[in-house]
Amino acid sequence: MSETKSPLPREVADAYVDELIALDPVTGTFLGVQESSGRLPDFSPAGQEALAELARATLALLDEAERRPGGDSDVERRCARLLRERLTAELAVHEAEEGLRSVGNMGTAAHSVREVFTITPTQTQEDWARIAERLRAVPAAFAGYRESLALGLERKLYASPRPTATFVEQLGEWADTGEGRGWFEDFASTGPDALRAELDEAARGATAAVVELRDWMRDVYAPAIEGAPDTVGRERYARWSRYYNGTDLDLDEAYAYGWAEYHRLLAEMKREAEKILPGAGTPWVALAHLDEHGKHIEGVDEVREWLQGLMDQAIEALDGTHFELAERVRKVESRIAPPGSAAAPYYTSPSEDFSRPGRTWLPTMGLTRFPVYDLVSTWYHEGVPGHHLQLAQWAHVAEDLSRYQASVGMVSANAEGWALYAERLMDELGFLTDAEQRLGYLDAQMMRAARVIVDIGMHLELEIPADSPFRPGERWTPELAQEFFGAHSSRPADFVESELTRYLTIPGQAIGYKLGERAWLLGRENARKRHGDAFDPKAWHMAALSQGSLGLDDLVDELSRL
Repeated sequence: MSETKSPLPREVADAYVDELIALDPVTGTFLGVQESSGRLPDFSPAGQEALAELARATLALLDEAERRPGGDSDVERRCARLLRERLTAELAVHEAEEGLRSVGNMGTAAHSVREVFTITPTQTQEDWARIAERLRAVPAAFAGYRESLALGLERKLYASPRPTATFVEQLGEWADTGEGRGWFEDFASTGPDALRAELDEAARGATAAVVELRDWMRDVYAPAIEGAPDTVGRERYARWSRYYNGTDLDLDEAYAYGWAEYHRLLAEMKREAEKILPGAGTPWVALAHLDEHGKHIEGVDEVREWLQGLMDQAIEALDGTHFELAERVRKVESRIAPPGSAAAPYYTSPSEDFSRPGRTWLPTMGLTRFPVYDLVSTWYHEGVPGHHLQLAQWAHVAEDLSRYQASVGMVSANAEGWALYAERLMDELGFLTDAEQRLGYLDAQMMRAARVIVDIGMHLELEIPADSPFRPGERWTPELAQEFFGAHSSRPADFVESELTRYLTIPGQAIGYKLGERAWLLGRENARKRHGDAFDPKAWHMAALSQGSLGLDDLVDELSRL
């Protein structure tokens, strides 16, 4: 390749996205690429290796691009840092063959297959024709995933037994939603009559593939891994922590920080709980009182509409005062998550052209009554000013960044850290003056501090500190982690169970909320010191939200410069 024709880092990054979409049509659908809607990825070992080869080839091109004149400019440098860090972290996970034991209650190949249907366009008959094609691809996608897991068994690379058992239960829910048909059949039932026979046949085939995978997981995989550890140990945890946080963390320091936040938040929660139920003893007694007697929303449709109103109100209050939002960023939709989801709410980004808006999703877990205290700060996190403002702003400024920085290069701890920072920002701005809502916010913050403690603690089998009110001197196990989490959360038992299974499924991800928030707060404080009285929070927020994704090792540095 000649010097004049060699690409700059942003061009390398965007070429990577194009090639990634060809291999991974799920990513294509999230980005709004219409041609992706009829296909699914190859989840087999060969498919995983093809993605790794693409990463290796891209890193080689990046080496050359950084040497090209202009390759070290600020915009090119920032993109190159992200691309190199992300692809290196992804290759480390691949080369450790983690993809051969990816089983759990979220984030697996099977989950991505189901989730992608919820964001696939359904407006036209042509859209539904592509959905029928994608439904017909489900058996092959599940077969490739099963091939990878079978190779993992052969190489004695075992998933955790507890998440495996949960996954089998989830597959059972997908196979039969209680209406005598599977989730894919439910989904296809809303398609046009002109394609009814085709959609029904394809959906039945997809359900049959779910049943086949469930039976194999239950009868072959689960017995084979019986007795395997649920936790991953320090070496694997460090690898996953790098993947989700974009930095090589000092895990012992992070564990100590989790405990420091625990003690700070506990004292504040006790003060707030006294306003609600004097003499309650613990904040969670006050929260249990709110479950029964606090403000609440009755009905699934009603809670969806209420959450939509909450986000709309936040946009009206924040736009022009604390943020400057483009019109297309102002649109976000509230949705109810499909049955068989994990218990935690989540957000899906808009398509690149905003034809599909950003969406928040509430798993109801079969409930029809929803306490308000548990929802307000959570929707500031998932919606506005949390995930939606950041990820939709990335999409809005993608042409000034790169397609990669605005989409597939996302570092989990960057996004989750911003969303937790957004909750704190709303408290700082005075949106949580109601005692119920503020105690709910603190409870959510405590949950994220507890995640740091138990996620690191149980996977590394660390000792519980002497100043802990909970079993000081003992070493963490998943059972102790569940007991601790349940004692320090207002969430019901099935949520706590789902959360612990999540930490066993995706080690190192849950710590990014609190550690990411710390990075955002430190970056803001450094920028404030740098500018003094001239510091403009609105300008800083918009500049921070317009720089695309970064790992935590780069985030503080870049935020401090703004």
